[in-house]
Formats: sequence, C-alpha cells, structure tokens
Amino acid sequence: MKTSKKIFIGLFFFFLCLLIWVSFDISKRTTFPGSKPQLKERIQQNYLPLDSLSSDTVPRKVL
Repeated sequence: MKTSKKIFIGLFFFFLCLLIWVSFDISKRTTFPGSKPQLKERIQQNYLPLDSLSSDTVPRKVL
C-alpha cells in the first residue's frame, strides 16, 4: 500500500470517529420534540398558581 493511501485511510477513520462523536454529543444535549409537554400545559404548570380550594364554596342559584 502506498503512503498516500495509508494517510487517506487514516484521515478517513479519524473523520468518521469525529463525526460519530459529534453526532452522539448533539443527541445527548437535545430532546425529542414529542417528549415535551404541550405549551398550554407548561404555561399552566409554571406560571399559574394552584387553587387553594378543592371545590367552589359559593352556592349557585338555579334559574
């Protein structure tokens, strides 16, 4: 095997390993969009206060 072919194969494997490593790193830092709760649920959970009463205590008039 010629020296230039050995260098090419070595660089190819280095590039392949680098590409696999970058892909793995990116996949660990991101999440699948379908696994997140929907926007309304996230807003409700983070910004709206919970009710202190479990049921309504004001009697309603029936017409």
